[in-house]
Amino acid sequence: MDSRQLEHLAARFDEDSVWGKIARYARRAGHEVVRKVLVLYYCLQDPDTPRWARRVIMGALAYFVIPIDAVPDVTPMAGFTDDLGVLVAALAMVVSHIKPEHQSMADRRLVRWFGAARDAGTHA
Repeated sequence: MDSRQLEHLAARFDEDSVWGKIARYARRAGHEVVRKVLVLYYCLQDPDTPRWARRVIMGALAYFVIPIDAVPDVTPMAGFTDDLGVLVAALAMVVSHIKPEHQSMADRRLVRWFGAARDAGTHA
């Protein structure tokens, strides 16, 4: 997915939909996908994040919540692979704006949702 496609999706970004999808699919999506969503989300909330990076993040998060995607999220074992690819691409584009505190906030939230920290030291 290129930046123009993410820009198009950004127009469909809805914060409530992100939280709703995580609530419904967190266990199925898994720790890795949810962590990337959270890191991007916290970067989006940071007033220091430039507008262009916010648009990339909003596009990736919109892709995460859109019910129609390349691999349906209900498909066992593969349902979130396309979402993961889009999230990784977005993280690569905005990596210079990901702060340690974004990662810390994501990790704290993951501990609340998934229990004890997994893979401590894993980055976005």
